[in-house]
Amino acid sequence: MAFQVADSFIRLVAFVIDGNRYALSLFAVERVLPLIAVSPLPKAPAIALGVINLHGEIIPMLDVRRRFGFPPRDYGASAHLVIARTARRTVALPVDEALGVVEVAAGAVRPPDSVLPGIGHVAGVVALADGLLLIHDLDAFFSLEEERQLAEALEGEKR
Repeated sequence: MAFQVADSFIRLVAFVIDGNRYALSLFAVERVLPLIAVSPLPKAPAIALGVINLHGEIIPMLDVRRRFGFPPRDYGASAHLVIARTARRTVALPVDEALGVVEVAAGAVRPPDSVLPGIGHVAGVVALADGLLLIHDLDAFFSLEEERQLAEALEGEKR
């Protein structure tokens, strides 16, 4: 996972899911939007909630809550979508609340196993004064099988 480092600081886009704070590298995030309507995507893997149409581009919406084992919920009017790029595609992630851009010292980022052994899909952990900030690794978010299923479902959507 690439971090955008400037003057020994890492810039991250922070957000909240189920009361926990997460972040993505600012380098990977295209934009944050209010939640918009999602359309079903037949034959997609369970991690995909469907697709959105963003200025003519069909973007899969992924269920971060499901990946982390949180219970499903209906997102309210305050929910946001984080539009981000993986190595293979652009994705939309619904989040409870977008906190904005934060800068953390590059030396403050710890490997995830040093803080929370066995946690997956996390590239690093930052201990803040009021809790942890878990930095997502979107490129490790999908299994190869999920990526294959999503690619096939999206190809079927184009027809």
